[in-house]
Amino acid sequence: MHILLIEPDRLLARSYQQALEQAGYSVATGPTAQVAIHAADTQRPDIVILEIQLVSHSGIEFLYEFRSYADWQHIPVIVLSQVPPAEFSDSWAILKDELGVAAYYYKPHTSLTQLLRAVNAVTETIKK
Repeated sequence: MHILLIEPDRLLARSYQQALEQAGYSVATGPTAQVAIHAADTQRPDIVILEIQLVSHSGIEFLYEFRSYADWQHIPVIVLSQVPPAEFSDSWAILKDELGVAAYYYKPHTSLTQLLRAVNAVTETIKK
């Protein structure tokens, strides 16, 4: 399984990448929406892990662009963000149904173990 990790913080990106690779996943990272689109075009991901707070384009803008490509419309997205989920409580249906967000995790309350569990759960749904 190939994961596209979109994380602007280099230290966090490296930590997440190492943990995911140790769990057996192939990981490409991108600090911005533009780099992430290029990375997805180079090697189609099976799962995307996305920080909503990105430089120049937000994670939401990335999702709309990402979903505009037919080949990427059904790729599950896990949001792992500094933005509290309560910020999106009114628009969770849009995130889930229209933009394909499989799960939303708040970084300050999410351990690497929890992230790996989430990725494994999404991987299981893909395999079915």
